[in-house]
Amino acid sequence: MEVERPDAEAESFAVAEPDLPWITLVHNDPVNLMSYVTYVFQSYFGYSKDKATKLMLDVHNKGRAVVSSGSREEMERDVQAMHGYGLWATLQQDRD
Repeated sequence: MEVERPDAEAESFAVAEPDLPWITLVHNDPVNLMSYVTYVFQSYFGYSKDKATKLMLDVHNKGRAVVSSGSREEMERDVQAMHGYGLWATLQQDRD
């Protein structure tokens, strides 16, 4: 009598990666004034002038800055808001 063995692939379990926090990145562009980017960060995120200025300088000098983090849905909302203000923004999972 032959014993039926389950398929090896059927035994492998899909390892679910944890839903890592997502981040919103704002990228530098040649269009928007630094004062406008600072204003957007203050208006939309409610950041202090100092924090908004620091993030704007990161965008300007480093090419991008992480401006928010949270669930994917929240970051999609933030990216859409940044687009509404005319800023170039993307989202990605936070790998740090």
